[in-house]
Order: sequence, then structure tokens, then C-alpha cells
Amino acid sequence: MKYYTMFCAFLFITALFVSASFVSNDNERGTHDINTQVKKDVLKVLDQYMNAFNSKDAKAWQLTYHFPHYRLASGKMSVLESATLDSTVFIRLEKSGWHHSKWDHRNIVQASADKVHVDTRFSRYRADGSLIGVYESLYIVTKENGKWGVKFRSSYAE
Repeated sequence: MKYYTMFCAFLFITALFVSASFVSNDNERGTHDINTQVKKDVLKVLDQYMNAFNSKDAKAWQLTYHFPHYRLASGKMSVLESATLDSTVFIRLEKSGWHHSKWDHRNIVQASADKVHVDTRFSRYRADGSLIGVYESLYIVTKENGKWGVKFRSSYAE
């Protein structure tokens, strides 16, 4: 219930910012224009995220996150309170035939100096290169204590 309440609050606050952007010229809250260094840093952490994922390196993968980390997928919100990622996610995916994933696109839709919303699409592949599936997602990447990391993922992947 606590996480449901937090998620509802997140949606409400997001709706307020979106509606405020339509009635205000204040670009400090987020913009389609992004500082070149911020864009470079965000894309770098997403590259590190995917590389660690494909290497099945849980330790390197968790270094690309900020905790608590939130994921909304298959109609369920999950919260990782701390750096507790392990190899079970890779084992589950491998059982489905997964070998690797790749970004199809990463479009920054809103940005500030310390938070970026990234519209993403990624594909999952088998070892022979055949496609398993294509998944749309929204990644929220934040800068905390001087470090960029993935804070929230909303995905249509299972």
C-alpha cells in the first residue's frame, strides 16, 4: 500500500509539472532542449546499463542504478530498496531464449540539470540473432550525489 501511495503521488506531481509547462514559459522545470554534457552523461549511463546487462554482470549493472529503484511492468510496481541485484534475472531471461538486448532508440523528452525522462525502445535477441521482442519504456535517469543513474523504469516488457 505504501508503494501504491508513493506511485500515485508520483503520477500526481508529474501531472502538475506537465500541466504547468503548458501555462508557463519557465523552462527550468524541464525542456526538450538539453545541455550537451547532461545528454552525454545520460546516454553514457544507459550504455553502461545495457553493456552490464548483456554481460550478465549484476554488480556492474547495479552501479548504473539509484536506490531505491522503481520499476513498473506487467501492471506491477516493484521497488529495489538497495543494491541487491543478482543473477536470477539473467537466468529467467536465458530460459526464455534471451541472449542479449540492444537499444533501438533513446529519445530525451524532458530534461533538467538533475533529472531526465528518456523514451526508450529496446529489443531482445536469441544467440542466433533472431528477435524475441521489442519493448517500449520510459526511463527516468537522475543525478544524485554527483552521479547519474537509472531511478525509475516503466516498461511494457514482462
